[in-house]
Amino acid sequence: MPDRERERERVNQTTSQRFVYTPAMVALTALALLIPLAGLILLIREPRLDVHWEHHPSHFWLVLVTAGLSAVLAYVTGAAAVRRGDPRVLLVSLAFLSAAGFLGLHALATPKVLLDTPNAGFTLATPVGVALGSVFAFLSSLNLSGGRAVAAVRWGRWLRAGLLTLMALWAAASVLRLPPLHATAVPEVADGILTALAVPAVLLYVIAAARYLRTWWERPSLMLLSMVAAFVLLAEAMVALVFARNWALSWWEWHALMLAAFVLVMAGVRIQWYEERFADLYLEDTVSGQRELSVLFADLEGFTTFSEKHGPAEVTSMLNTYFQVVVPPVVRRHGGVVDRIIGDALMVTFNKRGDQPDHAARAAAAGLALQEAATAVRAAHPHWPQFRVGINSGIASVSLLGTEGGRTHTVIGDTVNVASRIEGQAPGGGVAIGPGTKELLPDAVTESLGLLTLKGKAEPLEVHHLLALHAHAPGE
Repeated sequence: MPDRERERERVNQTTSQRFVYTPAMVALTALALLIPLAGLILLIREPRLDVHWEHHPSHFWLVLVTAGLSAVLAYVTGAAAVRRGDPRVLLVSLAFLSAAGFLGLHALATPKVLLDTPNAGFTLATPVGVALGSVFAFLSSLNLSGGRAVAAVRWGRWLRAGLLTLMALWAAASVLRLPPLHATAVPEVADGILTALAVPAVLLYVIAAARYLRTWWERPSLMLLSMVAAFVLLAEAMVALVFARNWALSWWEWHALMLAAFVLVMAGVRIQWYEERFADLYLEDTVSGQRELSVLFADLEGFTTFSEKHGPAEVTSMLNTYFQVVVPPVVRRHGGVVDRIIGDALMVTFNKRGDQPDHAARAAAAGLALQEAATAVRAAHPHWPQFRVGINSGIASVSLLGTEGGRTHTVIGDTVNVASRIEGQAPGGGVAIGPGTKELLPDAVTESLGLLTLKGKAEPLEVHHLLALHAHAPGE
């Protein structure tokens, strides 16, 4: 069985153990999602049931709470997307952000909040935000991989900045009553503008929900089902928004539908274990893909001896002092991702997200910077142990390992194992690189450590001591 198929089967088995779905449960869920639409049709056909209730404080707080929930979801999904380089979760965050921002503007349309008279800009903010959200929802349902995934993450960050700018400009134009948002007569029922927004938005939400449902069918999870339900409810909210009469029961329904959509997703988030909370939304490449990357291992030579001779508090202080100094240059300056810290050991990956083609140079520079920072610390504490660093480059599997309460997104494979073995052979205070890294750094200044027999390897590997990245800059 190919590695990717094996990994997919493992993920499916894990999720199936966590959630068991029956046909009856699926049917009841579908029925529950159709009830609001049936209610809307009833209210439209029977106007006497569509009672009028105009209560401005309730409207303001309902919309503001809904916008707040969407904003929280936008933040947490956006953070997870950037951390893992997953375009699907990033696009989902943009869908939430568009709804949150424009809903917040709509809250300001409540009479006596910001303006005394109706304002087309603030009132139309909701359909515009929901319509924009449908575009991002649709894009998130696409199966992006490889270079397209990396490009989507890169463009997603620009789209987020553009979306925030659009919201600010919309708010300014609404307050200043600039054309075309200067009108005070706001449409209450379906007209050309709202219909033009609603038709494609509903279609995009339905397509996105169908694609997420297909993904859910392949690997059932509560998070995927929550997204399906949310997209269906947002599509229904768009329909209600177009046909509802202002301040009537049908008008309040679309507010409630949007709140329900975000509450469902928030509930799914809360139920998930903290570790890799949005893992069920990750694309296949994120949970079972392969990357050419570099792995850096570092630990303290003589740490066990030092621990035997000193108290736990002093050992802890030593480790914290070291990590506070050596981790920032590795992560911030050279773009490494800390995979784990166990005791005195540090594992860092480069190009885990597929967006660092110069990963070997980054890892090598990070290793040298780590030793430089550690040397400065050790100058004040000469009795402290010193770091040794090992780096290796090659193909590794990017995988989601574990289950509830113990999931981690990491890299596995021979490249990782060799990097760990090289670190164990590195000189104290030095950086050792494997043949894979050496090949990618032809201009690096190195000296051979000879052929080393590494544990678990049938053939010895030539390992090099890295002195500098460029011949013209010794000591760099």
